Amino acid sequence: MSRPLAAWEIALPTLTLFTLLGLSVYLFGDSSSMGANQIALCLSAAVAALMGWRAGISWSELQSAIYKGISVALGAILILFLVGMLIGSWILAGTVPTMIYFGLQLLDPSWFYAAACLVCALVSVSIGSSWTTAGTIGIGLIGTAAGLGLSVEITAGAIISGAYFGDKMSPLSDTTNLAPAVVGTDLFTHIRHMVWTTTPSIIIALLLFLVVGMRAEVPEADAEMAAMLSLLENNFNINLWLLIPLLAVFVLAYKKVPAIISIFLGALLGAVFAVIFQAEAVLKFAGVDASLPVALGLFKGIWMAFADGYVATTGNEQIDSLLSRGGMSSMLTTVWLIISAMVMGAVIERVGILEALIATILRFAKSVGGLVVSTILTCIGTNIVTADQYIAIVLPGRMFRMEFAKRGLSAVNLSRTLEDSATITSPLIPWNTCGAYMAGTLGVATLAYLPYCFFNLINPVISAIYGYSQFKIVPITDAERAALEQEAARTTERAAASH
Repeated sequence: MSRPLAAWEIALPTLTLFTLLGLSVYLFGDSSSMGANQIALCLSAAVAALMGWRAGISWSELQSAIYKGISVALGAILILFLVGMLIGSWILAGTVPTMIYFGLQLLDPSWFYAAACLVCALVSVSIGSSWTTAGTIGIGLIGTAAGLGLSVEITAGAIISGAYFGDKMSPLSDTTNLAPAVVGTDLFTHIRHMVWTTTPSIIIALLLFLVVGMRAEVPEADAEMAAMLSLLENNFNINLWLLIPLLAVFVLAYKKVPAIISIFLGALLGAVFAVIFQAEAVLKFAGVDASLPVALGLFKGIWMAFADGYVATTGNEQIDSLLSRGGMSSMLTTVWLIISAMVMGAVIERVGILEALIATILRFAKSVGGLVVSTILTCIGTNIVTADQYIAIVLPGRMFRMEFAKRGLSAVNLSRTLEDSATITSPLIPWNTCGAYMAGTLGVATLAYLPYCFFNLINPVISAIYGYSQFKIVPITDAERAALEQEAARTTERAAASH
């Protein structure tokens, strides 16, 4: 039989985690996620496991928890690998160069950041996926920003802001369905309640992106842009047909086809378009000579793009850096980070450290505002510790549900707060699955884009202000109270039967 951990046994792994991660960022900066964070997470997991072993938890139990924790992230890992395939094939097909080509001509630098945020918001609302939005249109926007001489870090912040607005407000989003399901409320009631905190947050974010864009000093680059457009035309067959793979992925996502299938089909479609529209470029990329049949040469080029991404050789350093991306192998470091984080999160949850920390926070929640802020901080902390936004929704949702009811508050207040914190802050943490995905997909370090994720930073603050002012805080309904009483009665009956 295991015993509860002592206070120092809870504190030691927690302090180890934050100390090592802090040192990692201090010593390695933006490159901390290239290996340093992984070591910090593994060492912290080892300390937590030692505390669990001292408390009587066997290694087999810890190992089982670790396997289960890693399995939670397998879906994300598969999507990451497939996104690597998709990026490589879409560059080879000319889809990404076409997006950059037209983006350079259509988007003005002064309102580019706001437009990027708005476009990603609209796309994400329609398909319900921040990951798909960033992994498709986001890639093109990053390339366009670089071509215009704008900051890719601010652009990444705009992409993520818009993508997570849509992910949060779309009825097709998994997190938007998960949050009300956990606390026991209706999906569309949940979405309507989120409008009150989400709308002012996105408006403020768009205004900030407009201000930043208008104040940005963009060098006069007409000649450079003309040269870049010419290089893209010379190295790729640019035409609007090449946007079909992008549209196909959006349609599949809108139809709620699983992300793994949608992205895989998108990558395959990119390969088909590469053969149809870029055969000469594919053969050049594959480095084949006349002795190899053309069909095999094309197959080799696509295979290379799937595995290791595309390598541009235009002679222009900026274009080559922009288009030399993708491939499954490019995601290996990100996968390493996710696995390390899930191991650490699984151990800390199994030994009871996470539950003890949440219980401690709850003791300080005296007012409605304090309860809302406690929920926000718990969700952010769970995102940091467990590295998974779904756990950061489910675990605090379960633990705070009864507390909200005891204080006469409707479950929609909790479901909204979960989304205002757990969903929104997940891409701001380098070792979280969402943060690792965004950094790996957009090619911008998490800590580099974090200050510019205006929507993600503002939304939790707006939620806390509403909590303390009790603005749009809904009281519990008679139906909710009756349902909770019935649930409590069933729990009591089951407990009595087990004895």
